[in-house]
Amino acid sequence: MAVNASFVSPTADAKIAQRIGQINANSLVSTILNGINGWTIALTLFFVLVAYDQFMYIWQKGSIVGPTWKTPFIGPFLESVNPKFSKYHEKWLSGDLSCVSVFHKFVVLASTRDMARKVFNSPTFVKPCVVDAAYKLLRPNNWVFLDGKAHVDYRKGLNGLFTRQALETYLPGQEDVYNAYFKKFLQISQEEHKGKPIPFMPEFRELMCAVSCRTFVGHYISDSAMKKIADDYYLITAALELVNFPIILPFTKSWYGKKAADMVLEEFTKCAAKSKVRMAAGGEKECILDCWVASMLECEAYRKKVDSGVPITDAEKPSMLIRFFSDFEISMTLFTFLFASQDATSSAATWLFQIMADRPELLDKVREENLRVRGGDRNKPVTMELLESMTYTRAVVKETLRYRPPVIMVPYIAKKDFPITENYTVPKGSMVVPTTYLALHDPEAYPNPDSYEPDRWISGDAEKQVKNWLVFGTGPHYCLGQTYAQLNLMLMVGKASMLLDWKHQITEKSEEIKVFATLFPMDDCLLTFSERPA
Repeated sequence: MAVNASFVSPTADAKIAQRIGQINANSLVSTILNGINGWTIALTLFFVLVAYDQFMYIWQKGSIVGPTWKTPFIGPFLESVNPKFSKYHEKWLSGDLSCVSVFHKFVVLASTRDMARKVFNSPTFVKPCVVDAAYKLLRPNNWVFLDGKAHVDYRKGLNGLFTRQALETYLPGQEDVYNAYFKKFLQISQEEHKGKPIPFMPEFRELMCAVSCRTFVGHYISDSAMKKIADDYYLITAALELVNFPIILPFTKSWYGKKAADMVLEEFTKCAAKSKVRMAAGGEKECILDCWVASMLECEAYRKKVDSGVPITDAEKPSMLIRFFSDFEISMTLFTFLFASQDATSSAATWLFQIMADRPELLDKVREENLRVRGGDRNKPVTMELLESMTYTRAVVKETLRYRPPVIMVPYIAKKDFPITENYTVPKGSMVVPTTYLALHDPEAYPNPDSYEPDRWISGDAEKQVKNWLVFGTGPHYCLGQTYAQLNLMLMVGKASMLLDWKHQITEKSEEIKVFATLFPMDDCLLTFSERPA
């Protein structure tokens, strides 16, 4: 045995090793604990959330086109504050399906005709969702948020408001509004601005709001209330932009929009109460509200007869049995009509006046047709028969709706995982947004799609391209008022052609597209009006 060797028992060695381990472990834990503070916890949590946000985006994106990485949490929200049409267009062209992720919402864009139609025609998988703020502005129990059979049944009760007979009932009120506002246009141009061109897009928005209100609620609404709605509807539009802050905070777009929406609902509720009194007293129907209330009263009287046992013939049974709606329920529905029409018709009206001014030879054809069908009397009241005979005016309106579609995107939400293609499934809860623009500018359906050519609807085969005509959507949620909207625009441009002359000051931004819910000229359409000799 070596001289310097020592002997220690195994038990002693184990105790020493255990103590050394305890010392090292305690030291390590102590070091870690001493290094932890509020900032390190917050920073760690932030990085974990960022990693989770990125992971969820990449997982949901799958194989479709989209940014490789997402700006943490907000995504492209800052870009959307001032949306550019060129950016939207670039996104649509990037692929049949593309995506973005904004705040907590994953959004899939369906750009081509076939992808858009698949979304429109898949009620099993998707339903219209508008945006988060819409539920608060339109109210969660609004009919537009119904789904399945409940939605179908509700729509059936509204179909009677847009029949040919009903649409003719609304024409006198619409014509009165156009006569009044065309005089106002002359006053603005000649008296207030001495013939100097000014942006007329705001005036067209007020005009179309006035026409809508007169069509929807007749004379039950005062001119001052109608003007208030027209002025404040900007706030509602801004609050319902596709990408917006998800929570209504004071003094934000959503907050101002909510206040404006509350005002509209209150006014329409008052109108509903007045119509019930007038229709019950046998008043003549003048507007959509009157037609709807009259139908409710007719159904109510029928049910009372049935309950009382009075013999009833089949001829006495209303064509569509509907229940009796409260004033506020009626108001909510009328608000959705305004929501669907205001921005879209304002856009179409603005482009129509600009396009006609820039193409006077086309305006001359519209003017000639409108005078001819009226027998040369430009003051002859319009009828459905007259409107239906205006082949060229109709072509001008349809080409405007194709060339500058008022509605470019329609948000839906996936009710469950949606296998939109063989290779990609839209995750449940995601927004899926079909666009109409590429379908309406498809060169195979519409040769020279970026050229404005009304004759394609007369001598061409544009009418046959029904799959591409997505201006008013398709499927179970197609626009109820599509015939009304086209006839209304025909009436507007036809009357204007006979009563007014107008000139457009072309700028470098006249053909540049501004996105404000829908499409407008970037310079807001600089016009001046003058009276046309009889």
